Amino acid sequence: MNVEYHLWYSPALGHDMQLKVYGHAGKPILVFPCQGGRFFEWEDRGMIEECRWWIDNGRAQFFTVDSIDYESWCNWSLHPVDRARRHNDYDRYIVDEVAPLMRSRGWGGKALVTGASMGGYHAANFFFRHPDVFDAMLSLSGLLQLRMFVGDCLDGEVYFNTPLAYLPNMSDPWFLDQYRQSKIIICAGQGAWDEEMVADARAAKSVLDAKGVPAWVDLWGGL
Repeated sequence: MNVEYHLWYSPALGHDMQLKVYGHAGKPILVFPCQGGRFFEWEDRGMIEECRWWIDNGRAQFFTVDSIDYESWCNWSLHPVDRARRHNDYDRYIVDEVAPLMRSRGWGGKALVTGASMGGYHAANFFFRHPDVFDAMLSLSGLLQLRMFVGDCLDGEVYFNTPLAYLPNMSDPWFLDQYRQSKIIICAGQGAWDEEMVADARAAKSVLDAKGVPAWVDLWGGL
């Protein structure tokens, strides 16, 4: 398996950022870690090994990035609007710095984005904000709103990073057409700690159905 380590100074974030690439060819898959997680999380937890067949056979390339959650949504010392501004720096890092690396690897189309828990939130939010970059999304037990972090605040850029706030009001035909041409999968377990994730998944399904956007919502287990 081809494995690469990359480190560079991010102009968007103002400090060094690290990531790893697994694979030599195939569809780029951007992987966000769990809350506050690191770029090596998927490797350490065996996820890369589980995907080895697709990697070795040139079907997929995985790009696993660092989070900055403790600088943004999980930085309790900042007002929610300031957390959103810092998250938007991360948005620029992904779109302006990581996405060009993915495009440079020979794949002619868009990327898939995925992640679990807080990574599931990031996967959904980046997909819905940037359908020019991503044409597939797999969100695993992720929240689709930010009440856990910012309460009921939807001021400023908080709104534009809260899928269950901006999606119901989405009417731009360009965005909706891109969504309709994409693969959208939202998954959540139904365990004791997953009630919010399940509610968000069902709410997203209702919103997307109303807009004619196909989405597969997969809930497993039982409460």
